[in-house]
Amino acid sequence: MKVGELFDIKYGINLELNACEITGDDDGVNFVARTAENNGVVAKVKPIDGKTPQPAGSITCAGGGSVLSTFVQDKPFYSGRDLYILTPKLPMSLEEKLFYCHAIKMNAYRYGYGRQANRTLKDINLPPLPKWMKNYKVDYAPITTNVKCKDLPIDIAKWKEFQLAGTAGLFSCKRGFFSGFDDLKKGLFPLVSANTNNNGVIDSIHADDKYLFEGNCLTVANTGQGSVFRTFYQPSQFIPSNNITVLYPNGIPFNKYIGLFITTLCWLEIPRYSYGRIVNMAKLESTNIRLPVDKSGKPDWAYMESYIKSLPHSDNI
Repeated sequence: MKVGELFDIKYGINLELNACEITGDDDGVNFVARTAENNGVVAKVKPIDGKTPQPAGSITCAGGGSVLSTFVQDKPFYSGRDLYILTPKLPMSLEEKLFYCHAIKMNAYRYGYGRQANRTLKDINLPPLPKWMKNYKVDYAPITTNVKCKDLPIDIAKWKEFQLAGTAGLFSCKRGFFSGFDDLKKGLFPLVSANTNNNGVIDSIHADDKYLFEGNCLTVANTGQGSVFRTFYQPSQFIPSNNITVLYPNGIPFNKYIGLFITTLCWLEIPRYSYGRIVNMAKLESTNIRLPVDKSGKPDWAYMESYIKSLPHSDNI
């Protein structure tokens, strides 16, 4: 069936975030925009006279920006530019809505910044609902944490630059070389490729030992639309594709907490790259990142680890 056969499609109320008053108050209204992150919510804003928030349970779909980023909104919300509201024509469970959100997102590769999903949204074909979905229920129990948050200050002005990779850098580089995508065999090892989600993992496969890389390292996407320089911490053995560079620590204390701290800083490099400007060894070796330092001016690894451990839910990492 097509999207337009299952849903009534209406344009959102087309608000501009910079014309709204952002708030942290509990009575703030979610502002949903054309982003692929955080369920589309970019801020909370104060209620606007004469503007009724759209109802919880609605599906939002980005017509531009992060095209076809599609989410079920669990709270009333205001919608930004180029955002479509999908309302099921027949009663639909939350699980069914989530299934169709995913199915719509899977068509995003057909679009881009120059081709938006406006007139064609209603004609996108969707797979039939699997029979098992009728009785399937997602466990929505909240994730709990025992971490008591500590306020560790961040004083970036005192941070110093360090070379990311190379013989004089924090990490040594090793290029992935798996390319057998046409003959994948299901297995236990994560296949890491130029992917923006799921820690870069696109499948779990079996492959010869020569393709296996040890964990406790970082992976950097060399190419890919929207994924260049996407960096992830890999905790265990994995298989990197031929568009991934693996960074192994050069004699520095390294674990998942420090890895996640550095990963976040590497993501700041993403705007420097695009599908037409790839990452190679030379660019990695010429990249500097700013890190907190100890009294001797060396990277303060203990602080980095403590900072990540101080964050809510860090005990679930």
